[in-house]
Amino acid sequence: MIEFKNVSKSFNGRKILNDINITIQDKELVVFIGPSGCGKTTTLKMINKLLTPTSGEIVINGEKIGDKNTIKLRRNMGYVIQQAGLLPHLTIGDNIALIPSIEKMDKDKLHTKVIELLKLVGLDPDLYIDKYPNQLSGGEQQRVGVARAFVMDPDVILMDEPFSALDPITKTQLQDEIFNIQQNYKKTIIFVTHDMDEALKLGDKICIMNGGDVVQFDTPEEILKNPINDFVRDFVGINRIWNQPELIKAKDIMIAKPIKSVGERTIFQAIEIMKTSNVDSLLIVEKDNILTGLITLKQIRTTLRKNPDKTVKIKDIMQRDLITVNQEDSIINILEVIKKEDINFVPVVDDNNKLSGLLTKSSLLSILSDQFIDMEVDVNE
Repeated sequence: MIEFKNVSKSFNGRKILNDINITIQDKELVVFIGPSGCGKTTTLKMINKLLTPTSGEIVINGEKIGDKNTIKLRRNMGYVIQQAGLLPHLTIGDNIALIPSIEKMDKDKLHTKVIELLKLVGLDPDLYIDKYPNQLSGGEQQRVGVARAFVMDPDVILMDEPFSALDPITKTQLQDEIFNIQQNYKKTIIFVTHDMDEALKLGDKICIMNGGDVVQFDTPEEILKNPINDFVRDFVGINRIWNQPELIKAKDIMIAKPIKSVGERTIFQAIEIMKTSNVDSLLIVEKDNILTGLITLKQIRTTLRKNPDKTVKIKDIMQRDLITVNQEDSIINILEVIKKEDINFVPVVDDNNKLSGLLTKSSLLSILSDQFIDMEVDVNE
């Protein structure tokens, strides 16, 4: 765990950071983002003591880094910068192996480690281990830089705009590599970028900075849905959540209070409830709002044709085998369910099958249409 406690930084009397207080949990990938000069790179460089705070303190796993040996601290941190920073006179294998060689790691073990890391970042060891940096493309050099950062199996990886100089295709590939590596290795990664799409794609948490202040430090989902102020809203982009549809959950767009009843009511009562509420179906719940079934006006009419007794209970004729979605399901999954099952609506439940809401095909179309109109207005303005 990395803690910033009232950390400030000044250069030549000008304050760059203003009393930063944040906590980065173990194995989180945290992205720092903000306008140029906001303090994001300064914050990153203080973690490995490339810069020191003017006031306040940084604590890693309960220890103040000011009290730690700088060389040992840095050897337990991988560091990836915009230009890979490879030594031109060393082969790719030797670049990766440099620090462990200094640390007297067993040569056979180190060779195996280098091969493993080259494979990890998508470079064939047979093709790359004996090449020199000037024989590699920018994207390949950055892959080597990432491999080198992992060679000492550090607890913390620092990445300072590592992909900003790369072409879009290579950048996307490397973003995917980092995401996959993090899923498998679970390091604490602090990643600086100026690209909001990159931040949303990679971050467990995003720290938005402006003028030396932390403006909002939260999950990508929360930042998209609940920007703390106009700066964050404008910086993120008001319509950006629609570019991240996997973050739009059923609970965000469902009808929160669907018309419902209980199975003990008669079909006569069900008809009256439907008439009053202008609906042609009822969701049926039992104690604690547990969803148990569904009854439609069509079902009732079919039943009455066979048996005109309106005192028949809803529970005796209702449909029990229901297709539902979870309140945490994304709009992408919901649309897939509706299309696959060819249904016009779907109940939304929580993990305990309690009824949370209802999504209808028409309400989804309305939400999507409204968003399209809003986006058109923004463009025209």
